[in-house]
Amino acid sequence: MGVVNVTPDSFSDGGAYDSPEQAAEAARLMLAAGAAVVDVGGESTRPGAEPVSPDDELRRVLPVLELLGGLPVSVDTSRAEVARRSLALGAVMINDVTALRRDPDVAGVVADAGADLCLMHMQGEPRTMQAAPHYEDVVSEVASFLEERLSYAVAAGVPEERIGLDPGIGFGKTPDQNLELVRRLDRIVGIGRPVLVGLSRKSTLARVTGGSGARVATDAASVGAAVAAFDRGASLFRVHDVRLHVEALAVAASVERGSVEP
Repeated sequence: MGVVNVTPDSFSDGGAYDSPEQAAEAARLMLAAGAAVVDVGGESTRPGAEPVSPDDELRRVLPVLELLGGLPVSVDTSRAEVARRSLALGAVMINDVTALRRDPDVAGVVADAGADLCLMHMQGEPRTMQAAPHYEDVVSEVASFLEERLSYAVAAGVPEERIGLDPGIGFGKTPDQNLELVRRLDRIVGIGRPVLVGLSRKSTLARVTGGSGARVATDAASVGAAVAAFDRGASLFRVHDVRLHVEALAVAASVERGSVEP
């Protein structure tokens, strides 16, 4: 899953695209590099981010989708109106970082469109989530949350086979808690749905390689973390540098199979 944030303040690529045309071209290049889907987001969810209005989110996202008609696009949104209009323009998936808590109507919109849905764990909200995250057992608590939200989505009409789960690396977790989630990712995988991980360029990885003051990780660190998550059962990876991840994960999959041919 390639990342295209059409926001001024996302942690890695905020402000990278001056126009919808530039964002759409970046998405096309990611798909050409091997991405299965491109995730377009119009509201930053970095730590400390303030919410934007629905109109601003629509203004950022819809022009990009209009230029990407017919291509596999996911939209990173937690608003039903943004989801509805995005799916009408051809998006195939809604990536909801609030797991239907901000706007429960997202479930019905996704169900009516026959689209896919990803549900993510986040403790708190982007503005405050890193203030003092606390868990007795981060893996068990994240897994229980995702099981509950999966049941909620299914009850709201979204077929279970169309739902993926995301443990929310960096969303209301300390660096050690993020690493523990990856180390014990099999617990999340055991829920029985495809697991998406968003480790790319996260500050946890930057601290591993660059010390406590580092904020944005290298792509090399990102690839290493993605392969570790793959080894533990993750099946979808939200990344900034698509080509590096595609090649590294292709090799990891070949080793797992014991064969060059898929």
